[in-house]
Amino acid sequence: MGVLPGPRPIRPWVYPGKPASCTPDDSYGLSGVRHPTGGSVAALRAIGTRKRPVPTRGGRPLPPRCRRPAPVSAPAVSAGRAADQSWLPTHGRNLAGFLRSWWRRCDSRRCAVIRPDWGTPVVEFRLLGPVEAWLGGRPLDLGTAKRRGVLAALLVDAGRTVDVETLIDRVWDTGAPAQVRSALYAHLSRIRGLLTQVSAAGVPATLDRRSGGYAIDVDPERVDLLRMRRLVDRAATPGVPDEERAGLLRAALDCWRGEPLAGLGGRWMAQVRQGLHQERLTVAVSWAQLELGRGNGAAVTGPLTALAGEYPLVEPLAAALMRALSATGHRSRALDCYAAIRRRLAEELGVDPGAELQRAYRAILRGGDDEPAPVPAGPPPGTVPALLPLDVRGFTGRSDELAQLDALLDAAGRQPTAVVVAAVAGTAGVGKTAFAVHWAHQVRHRFPDGQLYINLCGFDPARPAVEPGEALRAFLEALGSAPPRVPAELPAQVNMYRSLLAGRRVLIIADNARDAEQVRPLLPGAPGCAVVVTSRNQLTGLIAAEGAHPIALDLLSGDEARRLLGNRLGARRVAAEPGAVDEIVERTARLPLALTIVAARAAIQPRVPLAAVRDELRRAQRSLDQFTDEDPAADLRAVLSWSYNALGADAAWLFRLLALHPGPDVTVPAAASLAGLPVAGVRPLLAELARAHLLTEHAPGRYAFHDLLAAYATELVHGKESEAERQAAQRRVFDHYVHTAFAATRLMMPHREPVALDPPARGAVPERLADRTQAVAWFVAENAVVLAAVERAAAAGFASHAWQLAWTVADFLDRQGRWLEIVESQRTALEVAEQYGDVTGQLVAHREIARGYVRLGAHDDSQRHLEHLLRLFAEQDDLPGQAGVHMNLCQVMQARGRSADALDHALRSLTLYRQTGDRSGEAKALNSVGWTYALMGEFEQALAYSQEVLPLFVQQDDATGEAATLHSIGYAQHHLGRYQEAMGAYRRALPIAGGLGDRYHEAVILDHLGDSHHGAGEVAAAREAWRRAMAILNELDHPDAGQIRVKLIEAGAGSG
Repeated sequence: MGVLPGPRPIRPWVYPGKPASCTPDDSYGLSGVRHPTGGSVAALRAIGTRKRPVPTRGGRPLPPRCRRPAPVSAPAVSAGRAADQSWLPTHGRNLAGFLRSWWRRCDSRRCAVIRPDWGTPVVEFRLLGPVEAWLGGRPLDLGTAKRRGVLAALLVDAGRTVDVETLIDRVWDTGAPAQVRSALYAHLSRIRGLLTQVSAAGVPATLDRRSGGYAIDVDPERVDLLRMRRLVDRAATPGVPDEERAGLLRAALDCWRGEPLAGLGGRWMAQVRQGLHQERLTVAVSWAQLELGRGNGAAVTGPLTALAGEYPLVEPLAAALMRALSATGHRSRALDCYAAIRRRLAEELGVDPGAELQRAYRAILRGGDDEPAPVPAGPPPGTVPALLPLDVRGFTGRSDELAQLDALLDAAGRQPTAVVVAAVAGTAGVGKTAFAVHWAHQVRHRFPDGQLYINLCGFDPARPAVEPGEALRAFLEALGSAPPRVPAELPAQVNMYRSLLAGRRVLIIADNARDAEQVRPLLPGAPGCAVVVTSRNQLTGLIAAEGAHPIALDLLSGDEARRLLGNRLGARRVAAEPGAVDEIVERTARLPLALTIVAARAAIQPRVPLAAVRDELRRAQRSLDQFTDEDPAADLRAVLSWSYNALGADAAWLFRLLALHPGPDVTVPAAASLAGLPVAGVRPLLAELARAHLLTEHAPGRYAFHDLLAAYATELVHGKESEAERQAAQRRVFDHYVHTAFAATRLMMPHREPVALDPPARGAVPERLADRTQAVAWFVAENAVVLAAVERAAAAGFASHAWQLAWTVADFLDRQGRWLEIVESQRTALEVAEQYGDVTGQLVAHREIARGYVRLGAHDDSQRHLEHLLRLFAEQDDLPGQAGVHMNLCQVMQARGRSADALDHALRSLTLYRQTGDRSGEAKALNSVGWTYALMGEFEQALAYSQEVLPLFVQQDDATGEAATLHSIGYAQHHLGRYQEAMGAYRRALPIAGGLGDRYHEAVILDHLGDSHHGAGEVAAAREAWRRAMAILNELDHPDAGQIRVKLIEAGAGSG
């Protein structure tokens, strides 16, 4: 077998925006006037059959140009939409378009909307296409792109004040020049002059300077975006008949002329643009559903077909189009539509069609109505993330701030196109995480598609801040994307993330953010989701550019602080000593973290009066006189010092050492190695720290620090332990992870060539793993810690530990498809190995980097590292090393489709392994030669090599090689037309691959077994093999499942 192909690149979800703009040529300059549909013709015919008295003034008839046309009813417009209009002359088409545009401005029931003033030219500002202003049928000169950007940034919020900083962020993004305010004021001056020109024509429009910013005051009917939203709002009014509602929604759709805000760049413009696309889609689907419900499938088929071409991955749109096609008798076209979007979803996003699309598909197959939709709608079981930490016991206060978040969520429910973003800011220890998590638990029922949580470690002294790409990979996996499907580049990750969130209601908590840049990629692109960001900083960039709602968490009030203590200690105990409680509240600066620590200490001493606790806090605070009493940090530091000093000596020593531990949390065995103690000896010390609230047991047997406590412990360990003591503790914990991970990878891959390790340091006790299952479970639990240990070891100068740790985790990451993490960790290992002149580490790192790159499809980078590695091995006259590199280069050439070069490297590898007498390497090289011949179509030669190597793998008890070779034999036999022999080889390979836990290889063998059954005419057996293969690939979320589904459909099985 050759290497597995790397993931297909994820194409960004872009909107091609095929503009359908039309320059109005009527004298009134009405917007949205297109060459009319049949509805306009029907309207003309309706008008032509009605008689109306001629208007008079002073007893004399008005001239025709001053008369208003008769009102046109909504049924007259709607009923004629599908009629043929090809016979209508040009001036008639313009008149029809004019009438339809005029109808959009009228409320046939109430006449409440402003109608055109026939004595003045019509003005329109356009955002739903290129940014334009029209006056009397002619475009006004708006000047440069930046000026159009300023105008757009104001018109989006017409009638509301936009402050100067927000305007600058919206228009200039991060590239603002030094004199940006002068440039802004110049543009505002020109815009004011343009609006004066409009007002002089009889249409009031002004640019007003208000407190802190500027506002454009203009009739919303004159702005196409605002007019569209008004039409949608009127359609949503209770009691509006379906016929009128459909007409209003269609009128809203007709406001569009192409890509909104076309030609304007920047982050804010892109975000608004994406939100507008979502509004358009929501309106289109609602309109289509109304018309389908009224039996007007023919009216929606054309518009939906055009929209589906612009938005090929939007499932609700495709489902509506399928239903429309089926309703109008085009069942085969509807099924073709399903097949097309299913294929694109698999190829571009690596996902299957959602529940709504599948319901529509099944209904069309049955020829009946849709199945009832489940309530609430959501992704299939197993893909709904639930990542919230535990809620805080006895959470107290914050009622006003919680109400703000509730109000934001309620407002978003009234405006379904909005994404809720809240920026929660406050000082360290004020309870931001507890607040966000508590609220999230209260509202999680409103997010049936899941809750995502991540600690971004923006201020953690022990760990670097989480990069956006790392956070996105975690979220994408939680949303059901297998790691191989996650792209390597950040923009592609963002597109995939936002595409997966589209149409879902997911709550996202981004905790402990460093700045706005760390958070922006985590924001959804479509409505329905809510995001709560917590940070010590104000995140003004997020507030200005993304419209985040700021929520400031101040210190608890005195009453709230007392209630917190009462919840923890009991109301009776707190009420018995009000004076002591009041002083404790003040000495903890009303910080929740400090109050919680004090309460924990008091709770484990129930007979100690709270006055004694107060006195201890007084003494602790006096000993820290370098801080001012006004600084909340001084009060918190005093609480930490007091709580730490109350620990036993061994627990205090462990608290300090834990600052040296890498990774997000620590287990009991790892803490034992760090301290050089037996597991039984360290367990009670961890329990003591947890009771004192200096450590949190967030999962059974796993302990974590609050970042403030980590900072305090770091300060203590550097002040009390010598450098030699710190180095010894770090060596013990690094040895713990290196030797445990080495044992785990040997259990998973017994035939992998091992690296040499030094014995573990005295006091380090690696964990004992019994079998492969335990090994995999250990890596699942500890891989994040091992990867953090690579970074920490490199930074601390433990070069050998750094590259050895990276080597131990590489196989696990490879099987998980987390190839980018292989490359990143091995780069760190390579840098430190080069810095310290560790040649072995360099050789290992180059090979593992190449492996990661070939999996990622970065073949040039992989080849570069391997060729460098080949030179290093040649300089050392290392024949086995050269043989292995030739094998790797063979795999790279196979992946690049250069079979001749691949064969050359495979044969060189075979020669070198035979020279060195390495029978295991010889067997692997023979299999590579055979598989390369198969890729070249030389199946007889491929079969000969594979049959030669099979006994070698059997003798060496190499199950991985045996399964791969049997697969190669089956593949060659199949292509030689010997289907029974191929099936025999595949059947022998299947249980071996299954026993190894290599699920992907098992699915590939089943797929090829199905091909051989099909070739032999055994269709039922082929279907069964393909179904089994597809089930595995669906579990793995692998895109190859789509190819097998096509085979099943073509074989007549269907996959529904």
